[in-house]
Amino acid sequence: MKKVLSGIMLMFALAMASSPAHAAARNIQIKIDDVVISSDVAAEIRNGHTMVPLRVISENLGARVTGTNSEIILTRNNMQVKLKLNSGNVTKNGESVFLDAKPYLKNNRTMVPLRFLSETFGCQVGYSNSTVTVNSEALVIDQVKIKALQEEYHMIMGGVVQQIEGNAYITAIHDVITDNLGNKVEAPEHYSWTSNIDIPGSYYKERQFDFLDANGKSIKRYDIYTINRSFPEQMLKPYPEGLIHDATSDQWYLFSEAARTLIYQNMDTATKNGFLKIISNTIA
Repeated sequence: MKKVLSGIMLMFALAMASSPAHAAARNIQIKIDDVVISSDVAAEIRNGHTMVPLRVISENLGARVTGTNSEIILTRNNMQVKLKLNSGNVTKNGESVFLDAKPYLKNNRTMVPLRFLSETFGCQVGYSNSTVTVNSEALVIDQVKIKALQEEYHMIMGGVVQQIEGNAYITAIHDVITDNLGNKVEAPEHYSWTSNIDIPGSYYKERQFDFLDANGKSIKRYDIYTINRSFPEQMLKPYPEGLIHDATSDQWYLFSEAARTLIYQNMDTATKNGFLKIISNTIA
């Protein structure tokens, strides 16, 4: 009798482990643009719907998330979306959209149906083999899709080459650059990777950014230069603080410190969220 009961209990446990009700307990991975992201709340299957954490995915797609616990507002470019917990009604740019599953809180995080991301951001989404995939629209330069943004910088001893993946970050940094190109200027007389402390008005290359295609070829390159400040302020007055060189077109522009700061903020956020990989590091 005991053996029969043990067998029944084992069969019951196996059936429960493979049932849909227990699918939510599995560790479901989230990938955005082929990059695995971390989240303090896991995606889950609930009543046949794939439910995902809203904030971590939306922010990595370039959206700003604000609002209260009862109403959440997503903003990206000219789009604004409002949704409420436990309500299937969503407002997108003033028009009503209905969800197939209502948002809810899980460990103080808003969960939404995966399909909502597709309809809101125009992404390709899917769920297979315990992995949620979200693929957003790639930046296109000269009719070529950009796969990665490569950053290179040098120190006194060595340098670093690293790449950012994630279409939202690549597009954001590209937009910062193109939106902040100042007046066209002539190339400075003295510029290089290293800081020249002997010649006033010389520039050193602070960063090199290459927008790469799927084969790793640079489609567009921008080099950011900063004035060498090893001289009295009076001697540097004729020279602008920052320049950017469109190396692909061989054109120089004025470039502000505020724009440089914005680029590095985007790089830092991408790094924090796992979208950066180091290609080489030779800094001693």
